[in-house]
Amino acid sequence: MRLGESRLPGLHVVEHAVTVPLDHDDAGGEQLTVYARELAAPRRRDDDLPWLLYLTGGPGVPGPRPAGRSGWLGRALQEHRVLLLDYRGTGRSAPQTRQTLAGRSPAEQARRLACFRADAIVRDAEVLRREVTADEPWSLLGQSYGGFVATTYLSFAPESLTRVMVTGGVPPVGRSPREVYLATAARVAQRWARFAERYPDDPARLDRVADRVAGGDVRLPNGDPLTVPRLQSLGMTLGYADGLERLHYLLETAFVDGRGDASTAELSDGFLVAVEAATSFATRPLYALMHESIYCDGGSSGWAAERVTAGLAELSPDARPLLPTGEAIFRWMFDVDGALGPLREAAELLAAYEWPPLYDHDRLAKNDVPVAAAVFHDDMYVESAFSLDAAERIGNARSWVTNELGHDGLRTDARVIERLLDMTAGEA
Repeated sequence: MRLGESRLPGLHVVEHAVTVPLDHDDAGGEQLTVYARELAAPRRRDDDLPWLLYLTGGPGVPGPRPAGRSGWLGRALQEHRVLLLDYRGTGRSAPQTRQTLAGRSPAEQARRLACFRADAIVRDAEVLRREVTADEPWSLLGQSYGGFVATTYLSFAPESLTRVMVTGGVPPVGRSPREVYLATAARVAQRWARFAERYPDDPARLDRVADRVAGGDVRLPNGDPLTVPRLQSLGMTLGYADGLERLHYLLETAFVDGRGDASTAELSDGFLVAVEAATSFATRPLYALMHESIYCDGGSSGWAAERVTAGLAELSPDARPLLPTGEAIFRWMFDVDGALGPLREAAELLAAYEWPPLYDHDRLAKNDVPVAAAVFHDDMYVESAFSLDAAERIGNARSWVTNELGHDGLRTDARVIERLLDMTAGEA
C-alpha cells in the first residue's frame, strides 16, 4: 500500500506499508503492518531505477530517518531507488515495547517475540519486494546486524537478489554465542587500552565514579538506579569512530566539583542525563530482548554474555581498575531499566528458547549472487576473524579488509559504498 509522498532536501519520499502475518507459517493468524520509506533523487523520481534495500544495524532498531542526501545514501541514489525498512517490531512496523506487550502473560510475550528474528524479517521483505518492485529482484546493503539479515536472505531467497553488500556485518556463521562474546570481550579490552593511552587520567576518573556509585543510592533522572554494571555498559559505544571521545567528554564532567575525591562527591546532572540516554533501552527494547538470539543458528543462548563475563574476573564490578563491558545484554538490565522491567520474565523464556536455524549452509556454499563485504579488522562488535571465516563459506563472496575504519565505516567514509558497488559490479 502506498501511503503518500513528500519532499526532503534532495530527496523524493514515498511511504509504503504492507500487511504480513505475525507468524509467516500461520498465514491466517494475526497480521502486522510493516513500514518502509522509498527514496529517490528528485530529478530521477520517474526513472526506471534498480532497487536497493537498506538493512540497518540492530537488532530492534528502525530504518534511518534521513534529513537529506548525503554520505552513503547520496552515492546510492545516483543509480538506485533506495528503500529504508523498519524491521518488524520497530519504528512504524508494529513496535514491541512494554506498552504494546502489556496485558499479555510472559509466555505469550515470549511466543510473540520469537517471531521477530531475521528469518521473519526476510519474509517481510519478500512481501514488500513483490509489492513495490512488481516482483523484480533487488540489491541489498546491510550494515552490522543488517549484514546478518542479508546472509539469512541469501540462504532462503537468493533468487530475489541481484547483489549483496555488507559492511561490518558478516555474521559469525558456525560460531556459538559463547565464542562470539569471548572474542568481543577481547576486542573491548583492546579498545579500552587505546582509550587509556589517549586519555591516561580517565581510567582513574572512571574508578572514582564507580566508587561513588557503589557507595550510595544514585538515581538517574528517570528514577532508575545507576549501578556499577550499568556504568560499565558505557563501554558499548567505544567501538564507534568517535566512541573514545564520547566517553572522555562524558567522564570529564562527571562530578560537580570536577574532582570526585570522596565517596560522597556529587555526580553532575549533565553526567547523569547522558548516562541515562546511553544506557536506557526505552527507544529500543527489542534490541535487549532479541540480541543474543541473532547468534543462535539453532539452539538457545542461555544468557551467554553473562556466563562469559562471570568467568572473567577483570570484568567484575568490584575490580579496580574498573573495565567496561561491550555489546552485551545481561539479566541485571531488566532489573534497573524501567523500559525493560515488565519484560524480564519474557526475556528469561527467550534465553531458554530453542531457536530454529538462521542459515541454509549448503545454499550459502552454492551461492552465485555477487557478494561484497567490508570487514573492519579491529571491529569491536563483529569479530573480523569470524567474519572472514564465514565469508569463505559463502559462494561468490569477496571481502575487503581494512584497519583504517571502524564498525561505522559506512557512515563515516564514502569510500565504503563506492568500493562495494565496484566489487559487486566486477570493477574492483
